[in-house]
Amino acid sequence: MTHSAPHSVPRAKGRPRAFDRNQALLHALAVFWKRGYEPASVAQLCSAMNISPPSLYAAFGNKAKLFLEAVAYYEATFWDATWERMDTEPDIVRAISDFFHTSASILTEPDAPCGCMVVLAAVNVSDDAGEVTGVLRALRQEGRDYLQQRLDRAVEQGQLKPHTNTRLLAATLNTLLEGMSLQAHDAASREDLQGIGATAVAMLSPSLSA
Repeated sequence: MTHSAPHSVPRAKGRPRAFDRNQALLHALAVFWKRGYEPASVAQLCSAMNISPPSLYAAFGNKAKLFLEAVAYYEATFWDATWERMDTEPDIVRAISDFFHTSASILTEPDAPCGCMVVLAAVNVSDDAGEVTGVLRALRQEGRDYLQQRLDRAVEQGQLKPHTNTRLLAATLNTLLEGMSLQAHDAASREDLQGIGATAVAMLSPSLSA
């Protein structure tokens, strides 16, 4: 759930591929979400994407690269604009309020996996999958950093108290967001997630300048 551009994936030379890459990525995400990264087999992925194993390897390289491209596509499609709006909203309370309200909608979006894949992968990818875990860890850290940068700017602009511990506040807000993702995975309602998001806004109250 970060403000990041999709990974650049080179296209092999030759005749055009006879499938919609973005739709294939969404179908792959559904498999990874349902089964987890490691339990998901190439056969299951190919069946969902309606391609053959040789086509999968030719198009994406391997299962790890497919997963990372699918996550990058998910982030760019469902999250980048949300992070951008939080960054550009001048008022910190409105910025955080709108961010969590929109996040509740994304996490329960019917056309997307229920719960952020960057967060869910933290609990279903072992450390043995180093190619995947390193990238996902960096993406999760990027979310915390992005929240802290927004809070730091609010301090500089006098919207938050000068001695606000923005690092811990950002970590707390991000932890709440990650918890919302897990709740969404367990079929929490959009209304409940929006209520949790409202609690995130309340966390700002002690730090607001009078």
